[in-house]
Amino acid sequence: MTGTKISADAAGTWRLGDMTVNRLGFGAMRLTGSAAFDLGVSSDRDRSIHVLRRALELGVNHIDTAAFYFSALRSANELISTALAPYPDDLVIATKVGPGRDASGAWLPPARPDQLRGQVEENLRQLGRDHLDLVNFRRMPTVSSISEHVGALAELRDAGLIRHIGISAVERRHLDEALAVTPVVCVQNRFGIGAPSEAHDLLAACGELGIAFVPFFSVAGAGAERGRSASTEEHETLKIAAAHGASPAQIRLAWTLQQGRHVLAIPGTGDPEHLAENVAAAALHLTEDELARLSSVE
Repeated sequence: MTGTKISADAAGTWRLGDMTVNRLGFGAMRLTGSAAFDLGVSSDRDRSIHVLRRALELGVNHIDTAAFYFSALRSANELISTALAPYPDDLVIATKVGPGRDASGAWLPPARPDQLRGQVEENLRQLGRDHLDLVNFRRMPTVSSISEHVGALAELRDAGLIRHIGISAVERRHLDEALAVTPVVCVQNRFGIGAPSEAHDLLAACGELGIAFVPFFSVAGAGAERGRSASTEEHETLKIAAAHGASPAQIRLAWTLQQGRHVLAIPGTGDPEHLAENVAAAALHLTEDELARLSSVE
């Protein structure tokens, strides 16, 4: 299943507020190097720029990024600006605030609500934009309540710096907190085959509320999710992949997209061939039996 003639719109579309995106998008984290947040390994600049431009040619119109996605020589936001500006009218660029890294790559304490404006302005500068389409507040484990952070983003939206607000790495109670402050267009959480019941419950709640659920690391499989052997998941995924003439990554993406019409996928890669494979998963349809077999993995 090469996917060279398949467009990202094959999986359908979803509305993020007043913005329509294809449900198969692109995550920019791996554009900067072979390992996430590794300052010692940087990507090939021309290849990363080619991947971004090829993504748009394949119908991708939703890109997820962050100012803290950088390696020693590469910044995801700078690569996006170089490759894609002036930006197409239908391109939605989502970014994240909350976490931060210093110039050495070390993680900083989670941003306070009053520090979010500086992070938003940094993303604006790097991307070369006068507003951000979508900003997700990415909750770090030490942050218990997100009301004040979301409130700070709502003020920036009212000031015209942000178009829409989302939240990331949250529990259901955080979603309720955020909605008490302002409308939320998406929840971006770790999710994939083998995810715990709480993750499925939050996905379902988002669907009931008409909020997009945007999994990250959905291609990693159950082993990466739980930090243990994923032999059962791998076995089932490989069998189903063989039946479809597809790769395991494509099967995981197809399973993710079939969890609900409100579910968006943002697989990332710095490899043009992997990009085409990921986009091809937008047209891959799993049977009810295949979905059940994969969903039974614990």
